[in-house]
Amino acid sequence: MREPRFRDNFWSTDITSAIGYDNLIQHMNDGRKTCKELEDFIKQRASIEEKYGKELVSLSKKVCGQNELNTLKRAFDVFKQQMENVGLLHIQLAGSLREEMKKLEEFREKQKDQRKKIEHCMENLHKQKTVFFKKTMDSKKTYEQKCKEKDEAEQMLNRSSGISNSKHQEKLQTKANQSKQSAEDADRVYQQNVSTLEKIQEEWQTEHIKTCEFLEKQDCERIHTMRNAMWVHANQLSQECVSSDEMYEEIRKVLEQCNILKDLEFFIDLKRTGDTPPASIPYENYYIGQRGLPPSRAPVTPRRMPLPSSDHTACEPQYASVGENNYRFIHHH
Repeated sequence: MREPRFRDNFWSTDITSAIGYDNLIQHMNDGRKTCKELEDFIKQRASIEEKYGKELVSLSKKVCGQNELNTLKRAFDVFKQQMENVGLLHIQLAGSLREEMKKLEEFREKQKDQRKKIEHCMENLHKQKTVFFKKTMDSKKTYEQKCKEKDEAEQMLNRSSGISNSKHQEKLQTKANQSKQSAEDADRVYQQNVSTLEKIQEEWQTEHIKTCEFLEKQDCERIHTMRNAMWVHANQLSQECVSSDEMYEEIRKVLEQCNILKDLEFFIDLKRTGDTPPASIPYENYYIGQRGLPPSRAPVTPRRMPLPSSDHTACEPQYASVGENNYRFIHHH
């Protein structure tokens, strides 16, 4: 299958028409506009990433879990640190996106500058071709008119060949000679203009082919560059997700090391106040003490509640008996 080429598809049978060239330039301008739109998209995405990253870093600095102890405290520390790292990662991504946006901008401006010279040349050639085409057509009309006048003068001379008036005959002969000379001059000018127009046309066609090839090359480069820019953009976002997940994995690892029993034991060792609850206060009769009499009954022996089991694996609430039909709800802390 024959490959499509600009040089084979953007001609016009009208010598004064530039529709093929105009369509090419419009396409290149549209491509330049699309390139600018992609730049703006990446620029806005970079701003979003930067804003999100800064807010995440700011959030990671807020007080969170400062009163926790032991393994849970370490989990909070790693949690906040990795959240800060993720925020910094987004800020770094914003910088990378702006670098790619800058490359696109430089590419777009480079193509614009490269086209200026060839566009200027083509516009001048088209203008020159159009002007000289008009001049050639005007010279053709003049030539045709002079030919008609020559023919008429010769016909009049021929018709007067039998007239004996030599003066009139001489006048017609002079007019015929002048008409013939004017027709020959007009013919010469017309041929010169046709020849010059042909040279201009050949120059324009040569330049048009070069322009088509140049613009086709630019369009290929533009498509490749924009496709590559979007590919790099997608890869950057994917890499950010992978890197973020690695940081989240560090959080998951430290959470796996979070041990409930160890945290309970650590808190108990740090803040314990004793393992004996207070004794019940006995009743003392004032009068018995004053008379020196023995008490009427023995002091009440305090009842102590049994301590909870040391097995806190399930961290379930337990009940301790206080008296008949009375229970105390004990939470394990």
